[in-house]
Amino acid sequence: MRGLNLRLRRKSSAQVEAQPVSIVELEGFNVIDEYWIYEPYAKVKIVSDLRTGGFSYFIDEVQLNDWERRVLEKIVDVLSWELEPPSGGVVSRDYVVSEARRVIKRYGFKADRFFGKILYYVERDFLGFGPLDPLMRDSMIEDISVNGVGLPVYIWHRRYESMPTNIVFNDQLFLDNLVLKLAHFARKHVSVAFPILDAMLPGQHRLAATFKAEVSPKGSSFTIRKFRAEPFSITELIELGTLDEFIASYLWFMIDNRATLMIIGGTGSGKTSFLNSVVSLTQPHLKIVTVEEIPELQLPRTNWVQLVSRESYGLGASRIGSVSLFDLVKVSLRYRPDYIIIGEVRGEEAFVLFQAMATGHGGMCTMHAENLSYAIKRLTGPPMNVSPVYIPLMNIVVQVERVRLPKPSGPTKFGRRVRHVWEIAAYEDYLEVFSWNPIHDVFNAANLGGSCILRNISVKTGVPIEELIDELERRRSFLKLLIQKGVRRNEDVVREILRYHVEIGGGRWLRV
Repeated sequence: MRGLNLRLRRKSSAQVEAQPVSIVELEGFNVIDEYWIYEPYAKVKIVSDLRTGGFSYFIDEVQLNDWERRVLEKIVDVLSWELEPPSGGVVSRDYVVSEARRVIKRYGFKADRFFGKILYYVERDFLGFGPLDPLMRDSMIEDISVNGVGLPVYIWHRRYESMPTNIVFNDQLFLDNLVLKLAHFARKHVSVAFPILDAMLPGQHRLAATFKAEVSPKGSSFTIRKFRAEPFSITELIELGTLDEFIASYLWFMIDNRATLMIIGGTGSGKTSFLNSVVSLTQPHLKIVTVEEIPELQLPRTNWVQLVSRESYGLGASRIGSVSLFDLVKVSLRYRPDYIIIGEVRGEEAFVLFQAMATGHGGMCTMHAENLSYAIKRLTGPPMNVSPVYIPLMNIVVQVERVRLPKPSGPTKFGRRVRHVWEIAAYEDYLEVFSWNPIHDVFNAANLGGSCILRNISVKTGVPIEELIDELERRRSFLKLLIQKGVRRNEDVVREILRYHVEIGGGRWLRV
């Protein structure tokens, strides 16, 4: 940031002290990209710093003069006292607009000429995330990090990756209050007694925060991991290059035959997005029970029970009122699920999941692990303590990884790829069936003819393995056709997959 500060013109010291958040102004930078996020009030400018060779993210937001800001403060003050909850209980943008108009008319504020600007700030601060609202509106941002007072807010951009922004928090109390507001949005509690917060914001965005200086010496901090309003479908992931049609058809066929699946990878590798898209390949009539700490999965189906763990109400070692993943996985068995899906296994809930798979239930989960060897070590060691003889119950392991692309497109140098797909024949007997070639950015079918799962399906159905592989090819061609037709939404993909089984005859391969 030293090189960045050399080329930035900040507000005067008096202005900085007067404002809890300062916006570093653009001056002398080379703008390499720009786009609207709320036309005509907020625009993004990606600029390059010739000194450091990096990028910075600038919010070019409509500004209010001193008189307009005083009018805004009066309107906000009146709304804070007079705004009543609507009859439906949901405070919408239209409701806030109508109330703001009422306040302006009732109290004679002369704001007609700049009502759009006033409304933008009313909406931003009342319904949105204050100075961070433009970042939340930008669909290209994956993560927002606020590290403390006097430091630039950082973001992770889908095209330009990690960058500092021109937003800086100057007031500790304002930042503390923002964390409280975020906790309120998430319907959670944070305080000096409970200074750590892990919650879900409206829009399925994940929030991790610390409050004041109890556990963070720099004071309150938080990170928001943003999720798309519409999760990635399997066809979108194919278009992005995360996997190809053959891997997708393989997973689709295996899931139809109740194979179990684990997705492994590091932080930010795309495990949850991949799991969400794969679950959409299951038959719509199957009953799915999901178990998560934070509700991140979004399934386009009705026969779905979503269970979420709950933190303890007690202090210290007390666990009053807590509901763990272990508790939820146990109770999920009472729902007679076809598939039990755990958002992320980390503890003793893994043991219960493997017990459930031993009784014939389907299972899917994700796990933080850099490779298959580490994943097996985590499963067989404490606190999971899965017996090695149970390891083959997890039929397929998919490793998803964020990788450097051999053929970068513009500034996009990294992407997410399915690095390996293994079948678990036995403990310490793993067969790699697909792998990613990092030189040419293509996927190879390593040893599909030797698939132990296809062999088991062949024995149960009496169908030769060659015919099963032909079915994989038919499904691959079907997925290619969906991509050519522009079928991208999850709901549309699910409908087309059902049509495949009904009209084309893929249902004959389902395990009875």
